[in-house]
Amino acid sequence: MDRPTKIAFGGGCHWCTEAVFQSLKGVYNVEQGFIASTEENSSFSEAVILHYNSESISLQVLIEIHLRTHQSTSAHSMRDKYRSAIYYFSKAQKAEAKTLLQTFQPEFENKLITEVYPFSEFKASREAIQNYYQKNPEKPFCERFINPKLRLLLEDFSNHIDTDFIPKTIQ
Repeated sequence: MDRPTKIAFGGGCHWCTEAVFQSLKGVYNVEQGFIASTEENSSFSEAVILHYNSESISLQVLIEIHLRTHQSTSAHSMRDKYRSAIYYFSKAQKAEAKTLLQTFQPEFENKLITEVYPFSEFKASREAIQNYYQKNPEKPFCERFINPKLRLLLEDFSNHIDTDFIPKTIQ
């Protein structure tokens, strides 16, 4: 039985985040844009909403990939624009995400700064930059920032990768 659900992630540039999650089996739609949470995190930051089949890929795998494909331990100066976040859509998702962050923490040398926030609002990116990697795989930005993330996925998460998405030149 197909179990569609959604979760949202903010990390680095949404072009990178979009490409990482578009490459996964079980993820059938990635909405690129800007997400706001609530209270002190009500400003918009770059993020994506994933629509996925939870029987094909687990939230645990999605969160692990998210943590490993952006600077999840770095409180750099651009964190307002690139919030390291998991945005939840239900109380159960919130609890699972918080538990998974604690579970993954020992695998990282530094403290994870990724926070779990309630999803509040989404603004889609303009059409011209959606599906950025698919439209521009040979652009310098893609080669410098996205391809290394896709290579990491091929190496560490190969059973979850849709190899039709990833150019043969980096496989």
